[in-house]
Amino acid sequence: MRPTIFSLLSAFAFLLAASVSVSAEPRPNILLIVVDDLRFDDFGAAGHPFARTTHLDRVAREGAQFKNFFAVTPLCSPSRANILTGQETRHHGILDNTERSPRSHTLATFARSLHAAGYNTGFIGKWHMGNDPTPRPGLDYWVSMKGQGEVADPELFENGRLARAPGYVTDIFTQRAVSFIQQRRTAPFLLMLSHKALHPNKIQSADGTSQAIGEGGFIPAERHRTLYAGAQPARRGNYAVPPKDKPALARPIPGLKPLGPETVTPDETIRDRLRMLAAVDEGLGQILAELEKQGTLNQTVVMVIGDNGYFYGEHGLSEERRLAYEESIRLPLLVRYPPLVKAGSEPTGMALTTDLAPTIVELARAPAMSGIDGRSLLPLFTRTPADWRKSFLIEYTTDIVFPRTLKMGYDAVRTERYKFIRYRELDGMNELYDLQQDPFELTNLMDSPAATGLRQQMETELARLLAPTSTADRPAGR
Repeated sequence: MRPTIFSLLSAFAFLLAASVSVSAEPRPNILLIVVDDLRFDDFGAAGHPFARTTHLDRVAREGAQFKNFFAVTPLCSPSRANILTGQETRHHGILDNTERSPRSHTLATFARSLHAAGYNTGFIGKWHMGNDPTPRPGLDYWVSMKGQGEVADPELFENGRLARAPGYVTDIFTQRAVSFIQQRRTAPFLLMLSHKALHPNKIQSADGTSQAIGEGGFIPAERHRTLYAGAQPARRGNYAVPPKDKPALARPIPGLKPLGPETVTPDETIRDRLRMLAAVDEGLGQILAELEKQGTLNQTVVMVIGDNGYFYGEHGLSEERRLAYEESIRLPLLVRYPPLVKAGSEPTGMALTTDLAPTIVELARAPAMSGIDGRSLLPLFTRTPADWRKSFLIEYTTDIVFPRTLKMGYDAVRTERYKFIRYRELDGMNELYDLQQDPFELTNLMDSPAATGLRQQMETELARLLAPTSTADRPAGR
């Protein structure tokens, strides 16, 4: 049936009203909470069978839970730069987890944009783009750590000096966040709260490599040590399945066991990660309560995300991310802001870590950032536009600690249905998946004669996404 003039005018009026509401509302406070290595299915609202995440679930219930949010580089440091700049990894230059402090001081971030637009800005937590804990530009308030930092009694750079802060790191960051929100101010605020959880307790050396300290690495708060005792973690359909059709993962590597049932993530490790998440969730509850106390909760955009995913034994992979499979790239994104976000909504358009910077800038009505690769997510709050992206680039640039992908990494393209992974150094080991028919990525179609045309299409699309573009050619946030 063809649309009538009345229906077209009604749709136009709805979109116009949504657009007007952005400018009609006072500029909101913006709270972005980043949880390290948080999987897309680690909390109750995402269907987890036993995780107690009351406050994360509240944000999802009272706002939007994005169903297709992805990391464009599934590794801590590059992903954080993707989030802050809106740029792909090859454009912002934070290529890996090695020492890149000087470069991270020069990044054009949404914090700098909002600061220039009059926002009171703060950063609390794990910066993790190099070991330098000193403040980055555009931030009025700064609390951070050297590299990975520590779980207990962390050394923090705060108020111009390094000093030990007694206590559990997640609780310390929450307390600092509540104190920041309590400050008297005449301008709206931006706060990025970047938790160390759910990362293991590691120390980072000068070259960027790290090693676990403490038993098990994942250390929950003392009050949560026995939480979920005996609970059985959920298993995905690719759990413990040897990657026989994945030549890059199946090839023998000296010193490493073949991937399979003997190399999966231990159940107690998964429970410890969820115990760490319990402290994050409690902290979120304290922050929401403080905003409610001040009467500003509904004037604050609350966003909760992960920076990359994590493997719980899928394909036999243990305690890792880095790869282009769904468990590594698919992330949670929760957004609560009643003036624009309908309670209980579940946007389905493909959203990326590079979209957060232009989204935040548009919400704050700050000047658009130039040279970005992402798009504002505001259109997805109401519907998925017809011209929304149909594919995106996943890139992994360098690696000094994960030998299964070698040093040069890979480039990959994901569409709404398919995924193609091209390894830069590994000849004849590429991968192609039909995610609709094979959601657990168990059947590599690269050598299937029936997939010849599809393989060519995906190779062409990857080449298009990798085509060089100048800064002027890349879109600004909208």
